[in-house]
Amino acid sequence: MLDAISQFFQRTLSQPEQRENQTLTLELATAALLCEVMRADYDTSDAERAALRQMLVTRYRLSESAVEELMAMAEEEVEDAVDHYQFVSLIKEHYHYDQRCELVALMWQLAWADGSVDPLEEHRIRRLADLLHVSHSDFIRTKLITEERNNHNA
Repeated sequence: MLDAISQFFQRTLSQPEQRENQTLTLELATAALLCEVMRADYDTSDAERAALRQMLVTRYRLSESAVEELMAMAEEEVEDAVDHYQFVSLIKEHYHYDQRCELVALMWQLAWADGSVDPLEEHRIRRLADLLHVSHSDFIRTKLITEERNNHNA
């Protein structure tokens, strides 16, 4: 499965200058991290899957086929099989701090999609936020804002 994910990203990340929309390369790296949050608790719900699909299609303007391919690979992958380095380093290189905080907020939204945040999801988000060099205070701030929005909408 790691090979399939690597091949997918080699096709999409290897020659960003030849892509019609170069920012899409960054969005694909972002999508990979969001997929990691979705599968963190070993229980990928239909609500989480739908929320992720909506984020990827709408927010990141990925095609339906790219979203389906990416999600299928992520769901089949075993725990700890992915090296996040290529995705995290690309995001750190091109996203400014506020964009990285926004990505952490998206991770929280995805974790809340099924109505609660599992401790494994929180751990994964914390780990990814650390790798993205998002401060602990901003990690907590995005968590509390998302939690408040979720409780208000409930």
